[in-house]
Amino acid sequence: MANDFKRICTPSIGTSLTTIYGVPAGGGSTALESIVIGITISNKATATCTCSIFLDNEDGTNDVYIVKDATIPVGSSLEIMSGNKLVLMNDGTNADNLEAIASATSSIDITVSVLEDV
Repeated sequence: MANDFKRICTPSIGTSLTTIYGVPAGGGSTALESIVIGITISNKATATCTCSIFLDNEDGTNDVYIVKDATIPVGSSLEIMSGNKLVLMNDGTNADNLEAIASATSSIDITVSVLEDV
């Protein structure tokens, strides 16, 4: 199978849980995997804020935080993956989703880099 690098940008994340990446289904709704290469969180607010990244597992159980309430100073960014990789899956029916929430309205921009198996 071929691989496809993608960058997903989600601006202005605030105090509501927001999906920042969902693994697409493969052709004909077959299984597909994605490898998260990097996640960068940027604070564009005028005050320090926190951000959490959450893995909503495709099986409906075993949901976990990737990072919880990470503090990001004003005008700064935080690289979450820092050399690690995260495998996400779509079994053709259900998909893993990365979700984010911040402590302040429209305060966070997030960029996710993935390698999709297409």
